[in-house]
Amino acid sequence: MFSLLIAIIYLAFVGLGLPDSMLGAAWPSMHLELGVPLSFAGIVSMIIALGTIVSSLLSERLTKKLGAGLVTAISVGMTAGALLGFSLSGSFVWLCIFAVPYGLGAGAVDAALNNYVALHYASRHMNWLHCFWGVGAIISPYIMGNALSSGTGWQSGYQTVAIIQIILTATLFLSLPLWKGKCRESAEQIAATAPLTLGQIFKIRGAKFVLLAFLGYCALEVTASLWTSSYLVLKKGVSSETAAKYASFFFLGITVGRFLCGFISDKIGSKNMIRIGLYIIFAGVIAVWIPMNSTWLCLNGLIVIGLGCAPIYPSIIHATPQNFGKENSQAMIGVQMASAYVGSTLMPPLFGLLKIGLLPVYMLLLAALMLLMTERLNRVTAKQN
Repeated sequence: MFSLLIAIIYLAFVGLGLPDSMLGAAWPSMHLELGVPLSFAGIVSMIIALGTIVSSLLSERLTKKLGAGLVTAISVGMTAGALLGFSLSGSFVWLCIFAVPYGLGAGAVDAALNNYVALHYASRHMNWLHCFWGVGAIISPYIMGNALSSGTGWQSGYQTVAIIQIILTATLFLSLPLWKGKCRESAEQIAATAPLTLGQIFKIRGAKFVLLAFLGYCALEVTASLWTSSYLVLKKGVSSETAAKYASFFFLGITVGRFLCGFISDKIGSKNMIRIGLYIIFAGVIAVWIPMNSTWLCLNGLIVIGLGCAPIYPSIIHATPQNFGKENSQAMIGVQMASAYVGSTLMPPLFGLLKIGLLPVYMLLLAALMLLMTERLNRVTAKQN
């Protein structure tokens, strides 16, 4: 039974990754058909991000009331409906309207699934599950690209992913009895406690450290994905085609890295996985930054950064019940998700106000913030234990 449930959760993580790269792949065609400027993608993205922040903050209340399985099923259903709405939208206004349930569904399922896995499964599953998220994020641009090249339009791409999400929603509803079978007693004890307020969460020892670490990680990941191509072209003289290719290899590094981390994470432990990841990021950023006429070193530095990023997100999540207690883990993971979305939404555009040549410095500062905050968190939790 439990092996079937973890297989369903793996599928859910693929589904979680599918919509994340759809907008970027489709927008060059969408904005022309909808008659809006290219920059309006930022408005849709911000609405989605706002929805994810709100639902992440509410995830503890929802999960304690409905259970992780039902929250996941409803949230994926909301996302499926929103994607179907995208495919039917004939104007930018309707796109913005459907972006609201899109964001609300994405944030709730992210927090609920991550907490459930952190409570009930080994660290290797957390790494492999986030690897499967990467598979979903890699697949969806191909689905959209095929829809555009075949002449059926971006609407067809969104419809295809919506259908996949609808099938996944039905599977999740059918699997609800399985969710209650694992660690029933501890789940009931956690559900019986009152939801924490934001004020109470911030008073938990170490909470501010982990939130800043999460903000720094997601800020670095999205900044790297958004600006590295421009940096390679403008500062390193790399062709646009090569820069785009290696920028995609950054995500390949994250996905492959999480697959490999799954084999060693249980033995090494979450704290050491985070340390190793950060040291690899430092090495990758220095390789990108180093003032040498070595295009090979610079380009492969991006893959190294991706490999370094791989263990950090899943390791922080998986350590949450141990660091803050099982009774606080859903609240903490919800706020961590919200902090992550704040970092990924605000920090990359903030870098846009600076010179492109400062990108490695910006990423090094974010990595240093993560290292400082995670080590301070380790000291706090060591005293508590």
